[in-house]
Amino acid sequence: MTLSPLPDRRRVLAGAAALAALPLTPELASAAAAAAVAADWRIAFGDLEADVAPQAMTLVHGKAPAGLAGTLYRNGGAKFRRPGGDATHWFDGDGLIRAFTLADGKATLAARFIDTPKRRADTAARAVISGGFGTLPGPGAHIGSPDDVSGANISVIRRGDRLWALWEAGSPFAIDRTSLATIGPVTLREDLAHMPFLAHPRFEPDGRIWNLGQVGDRAVIWQVEASGTLQAVTPIQLPRASYIHDFTMTDRHLVIVLQPWVYETPSLVPLQSLKWRPALGTQVLILDKADLSARRIVELPSFFAFHMTGASETPDGEIRFDICTTPTPDFATRTAVEVMKGTYPPTPVPELALLTIPRAGSPRLESTGVAAEFPRTDNRVGTGPHRYTLHATGQSPDRPLFRGVGVHDWKTQTAAAFDFGPDHLVEEMVFTPRPGATEEFDGWIIGPTLNLRAGRSELHVFDARRVADGPVASWQAGLAIPAGLHGMFWRA
Repeated sequence: MTLSPLPDRRRVLAGAAALAALPLTPELASAAAAAAVAADWRIAFGDLEADVAPQAMTLVHGKAPAGLAGTLYRNGGAKFRRPGGDATHWFDGDGLIRAFTLADGKATLAARFIDTPKRRADTAARAVISGGFGTLPGPGAHIGSPDDVSGANISVIRRGDRLWALWEAGSPFAIDRTSLATIGPVTLREDLAHMPFLAHPRFEPDGRIWNLGQVGDRAVIWQVEASGTLQAVTPIQLPRASYIHDFTMTDRHLVIVLQPWVYETPSLVPLQSLKWRPALGTQVLILDKADLSARRIVELPSFFAFHMTGASETPDGEIRFDICTTPTPDFATRTAVEVMKGTYPPTPVPELALLTIPRAGSPRLESTGVAAEFPRTDNRVGTGPHRYTLHATGQSPDRPLFRGVGVHDWKTQTAAAFDFGPDHLVEEMVFTPRPGATEEFDGWIIGPTLNLRAGRSELHVFDARRVADGPVASWQAGLAIPAGLHGMFWRA
């Protein structure tokens, strides 16, 4: 794959020159000075000390496409350090909802921390005492349920007229989509309070979702209406106690990848409980959506994966989906720990692969060789086959995360990408269709980067069919917000 170079004029506009073009204020002067000495990749894992009131972003390139209006909501940790003790893993920061709103050709940014029991307890203690995925609880921690540990910091989805902020091992937290105020944990049924609800539910065309809640080798299958009302919950037994971050589904089946990173040693810290056992290989559990007791298991060589796309299924039962794989879970076990210390150990780069599971015969995992993470598709294809996969791509050897955005065309087996250059860290981007569009991937790619040279967050819009041409519009905020994880676009 060849990444297109970033034109110098865009880099200048997106960098320090953008500061010079603004009216000089004490805040901007301070930001400019800080950018000159401290704006490196570590700002992606830094601390935001307070909510961000709605602020206008400055257009630094291009023009907003006509017809594009709505809000990109994103979630991720943004407060990791306190005087009496810090989070020791990137997954353990306080959740922050970021709202990038596009309207009338202009962009605004607002952000607000999610008011979780964890954030309140850690703030009062002036230390990260609540623990998390890779952080030990500290003195004074009161953990009565998983919700007391939740940073609500992984992803955000729409349910009814609210947002739900999702973690891995506890309840969703409901958020007001206008003010970004926290409404509170979502209890789908009183006897199911505090039950795990994974960060990557799967959506039916009518807005209903399927999701998992996992504790070791036991799980529940959630079915939730578009309004947020519980439709059904079904307990299941898993073949093994694998770490599960994401799963996928077809119109007929749920598909759960069970990698050989398994819970073994009881611990309050999941990272300490998980052990990499490659000799076990990777299993794929396939459940019939019409009868969740009907199942089959297929076996593959060992690999690790955080994320995958929606799956499709042929009439004869062959299942196919994209997945971003690495040989080991090094990012979770090592890199996400070291970046909290300000160091970066080189880590295996995930690659985009196609996993094919025939109704009979051996499954096939075929890598494209394309560096890829955070895969997304055009949601309108639902559980049907898709042609295009959007993803982050391009990685510098001396820093974490990515520097480009790519689109893989499965029909032509070609990869198009745009490289922002070493001065940017690219976060997950999403697709939204043009109004009235009927063809797949006819629309825009929207997402943020961190401009390291300027020390600012930026928002970019691409023509989805011409990603290698670069952004059609870019805006810059007045500050840098730490890198987030997952999000969604809510059209106006």
